[in-house]
Amino acid sequence: MEEQRQVQIKADEKELQGQYSNLVMIHHNVEEFTLNYIYIFPNGAQGKLLASMIVSPAHAKRIHRALGENIARYEAQFGTIKEAPEGGTPVPNVGFVQ
Repeated sequence: MEEQRQVQIKADEKELQGQYSNLVMIHHNVEEFTLNYIYIFPNGAQGKLLASMIVSPAHAKRIHRALGENIARYEAQFGTIKEAPEGGTPVPNVGFVQ
């Protein structure tokens, strides 16, 4: 049986406050998955890359499983999550600029 150990995580106030992202673009290759967290401004004409997280395929799979489990618990408690409001705006065509 594997011994569990406690890991101490350091976080500044800025990280603890978090950031709101309303779009995630995911790319992958044989060695890694890249998750680009983006905020699209209300006018829909522009957005900002907030963070880019690069993870191994194994870790991406663990994230997928953990997110699925949490969504199932959320929906059991609060009801089905609607992916978009009825009559909502279409997903914009997004690309990066320098």
